[in-house]
Amino acid sequence: MKTTDEQELIQQLHDPKQKRKAFEQIVNAFSQPLYWQIRRMVAYHDDADDVLQNTFLKAWSNIDTFRGDAKLSTWLFRIAHNETLTFLSKQRETISIDTNITDDDDDAPLTLANTLESDPYFDGDETEALLHTAIAALPDKQRAVFNMKYFQEMKYEDMSDITGTSVGALKASYHLAVKKIEEFFHRQE
Repeated sequence: MKTTDEQELIQQLHDPKQKRKAFEQIVNAFSQPLYWQIRRMVAYHDDADDVLQNTFLKAWSNIDTFRGDAKLSTWLFRIAHNETLTFLSKQRETISIDTNITDDDDDAPLTLANTLESDPYFDGDETEALLHTAIAALPDKQRAVFNMKYFQEMKYEDMSDITGTSVGALKASYHLAVKKIEEFFHRQE
């Protein structure tokens, strides 16, 4: 979205007569990229849709406090990032409570990867399936950083705005994620 379009949308969001229509434009423009940011972290399509819906609900309820200091896209991606991490945390607690599985469960990454592979939205080959398995084994925050950099080709500065993490820490996190993925592939040989 161009800066002038974004500024115009922000002005419309603050006009009660145009607010709803402007927000519809935001939903139309950002649904797909936000969905894929979430989907790369969340195993099930339906869960990703729920997180996306929560993202837009949170954005709608806080739209009056959005001042435009950050780009609208950055603000939305940050909400989606936080909602995704919250969802994963709650999911982990539920699984741990329901089945007494600990966070160190070695089957969790395989379960996530198998879920992604069996999903009708997944159309990758064996190498891509292995990549998803390796990514699924990463800690949530490292996985988020890897996905933003690798799949979305996001700049570290934008990632920093989204995650609230320093550029240096993001670079280190990405480097560690790449190393872990490389090690995973070496073990597969």
